[in-house]
Amino acid sequence: MLLAAFSFASCMDSDWEDPKNDYAYGNDNIEESNVVTIAELKDMYSNVLNVDYRDGVSYAEVDKDVKIKGVVTGNDIQGNLYNQISLQDESGAIVVAISSGGLNGYLPVGAEILVDLKGLYVGNYGLQPEIGTPYTNANGQTYVSRMNRVLWNQHFKYTGVTKTVTPEVFDLAKVTDENYLKANAGKLMVVKGVTLADADGVTVYAEGNTTNQAFQGISANNLVLRTSNYADFAAKKLPMGSLAITGVFTRFNSTWQILVRSEDDIRPY
Repeated sequence: MLLAAFSFASCMDSDWEDPKNDYAYGNDNIEESNVVTIAELKDMYSNVLNVDYRDGVSYAEVDKDVKIKGVVTGNDIQGNLYNQISLQDESGAIVVAISSGGLNGYLPVGAEILVDLKGLYVGNYGLQPEIGTPYTNANGQTYVSRMNRVLWNQHFKYTGVTKTVTPEVFDLAKVTDENYLKANAGKLMVVKGVTLADADGVTVYAEGNTTNQAFQGISANNLVLRTSNYADFAAKKLPMGSLAITGVFTRFNSTWQILVRSEDDIRPY
């Protein structure tokens, strides 16, 4: 963990400016106090983060003054990360679910923000840690999901710092390692030397609502490229050959799901 923290810190270049909010977003009244790391937050709420919503209560309200500070590593710039951003610090990552479009306009990749968690909820969907508010589906099952944009606007503040985050290289040898999955789910990562199994010059990224694309030689139960039909590149043909794919590596139970932020996240390798 110490090595991972050092690695993350060493690949972030920072330009410090006066913490000034020039946008009509965020809450400048939030004070930078009682800040915990993302890993510490997960430990604090491990009793709900490890529970499938179909088996029990998988979320909890934050009822005390707790904040996290992290860098935005993914947003809806090309529509593939829908109503969410990914937030990361030296200790780990988490998804913030927000019922709003155009998040990339005021939460660009690299922006560091402070999030006041009191009154929000920490939980999971498919065991992917998230921050949001409860949602009850048609089956009467409740889990953490998207908070409304007005509530979100009251709970974050720009720090005035912009950082460049270099994606961590995904270790394919650990694709089935539960501890690796738990420690890294939600991070900006890159997997190298993979080939999409159905890339034939005809098949496109996504058809229908959302499409999972498997990789040659890797079970789709372990790793997939997940693309929303609303992504700007959904109707484009899958790239062929050996690839390096960067994205937010989330989880759905025991399956890694790569959510690329834009088409540029996929390159020949």
